[in-house]
Amino acid sequence: MTLRLCSFTQDSVARVGLVLADEVTDLARCDAGFATDLRLLLASAGELHERILRASARAPRLALSSIRLEAPVRSPRKFLGLGMSYRSHAAEIRRRGGQVPAHQHWFNKQVTAVSGPYDPIHLPRVSSRLDYAGELAIVIGKGGRHIRRDDIHEAIAGFMICNDVSVRDRQRRAPTATLGKSFDTHGPTGPWLTTVDEIVDAGRLGIRTWVDGELRQNGNTAELLFNFGEMIEELSTVFTLEPGDILATGTPAGVGQYRDPPSFLTVGQTVRIAIEGLGQIENRVIAEPEAPSSVRHPSGQACLYCHVGSDGNFPGVSGRRPGSAHRRALPASQAGARRQEPPRLRGGSVCNRSIYGLWTTGDPMSFYGPPLGRGSW
Repeated sequence: MTLRLCSFTQDSVARVGLVLADEVTDLARCDAGFATDLRLLLASAGELHERILRASARAPRLALSSIRLEAPVRSPRKFLGLGMSYRSHAAEIRRRGGQVPAHQHWFNKQVTAVSGPYDPIHLPRVSSRLDYAGELAIVIGKGGRHIRRDDIHEAIAGFMICNDVSVRDRQRRAPTATLGKSFDTHGPTGPWLTTVDEIVDAGRLGIRTWVDGELRQNGNTAELLFNFGEMIEELSTVFTLEPGDILATGTPAGVGQYRDPPSFLTVGQTVRIAIEGLGQIENRVIAEPEAPSSVRHPSGQACLYCHVGSDGNFPGVSGRRPGSAHRRALPASQAGARRQEPPRLRGGSVCNRSIYGLWTTGDPMSFYGPPLGRGSW
């Protein structure tokens, strides 16, 4: 049975589901033990595959058209990318006089860059050199340290599509490339997580990228200079890989900066990326909204991570709308009081932008964490 795990919201409520054709099973509705965050679900003990199959047989089904697909892993602990890893991309870099390292060249994308499969990409106010890169992303399952390249099956939960959106001039400010890779909304992923059981040969998948219907990238993961086992072994030699970590594995030839002449993304353009067996994601470029202001809740408090734009919408830090994934932390003056439900926002929505439940009474330098500690929800 095909296992395509997704994160979705319906009526502003965050869920994890199993995609079956044009429907989604709401796993938590029939098994309260299922987390509503896929990262936490991947970290849970037990035979996850069997639990999902058992739950999906009893779970209510929702039409895909009735829900909003979110980034499969909304709050990863790590988001890493591998540069210059496809033969065709390495060749186009060399043609422009660039140097391609012999070893794996990993960089960091800040986790606040994560956005959904159909969320907009912001064209930054500070640059016009906005570029696309269609990539296959590995999502870590069991993870661990010092994982040998031949023992990666349990370490990998599955695969999904990623657009490693880059701001090229900022990328070149430092060898780490982090500043050019980490703008908010510049990590669209999805549309779901396809388990490793479903990908017979992930090393031979076609990958294509279109901009406004024009085919820009047409590659295959067979071009990779390093296999997935080598990638996992390299990273886990240095640090522990954890459930839900995202590893974007690189892009084939055809990125905008190496076209002749270079062609960067502009407002109104749409980028679509498809990978064989994994589906597709599609994101429209919009101008970066005006600097957001903290939303005032009825209580008079303001959530540091719930921002409202000048258009009255709630784009949040990474372009998502409010949901109900957290509980409100009480101010210090109520430290011994019973925890309250989160206040309703405009339109009756419930806030979920505060991943760790950080709230402030108005002073941006003074905020309070959840009573049970960071990540307790």
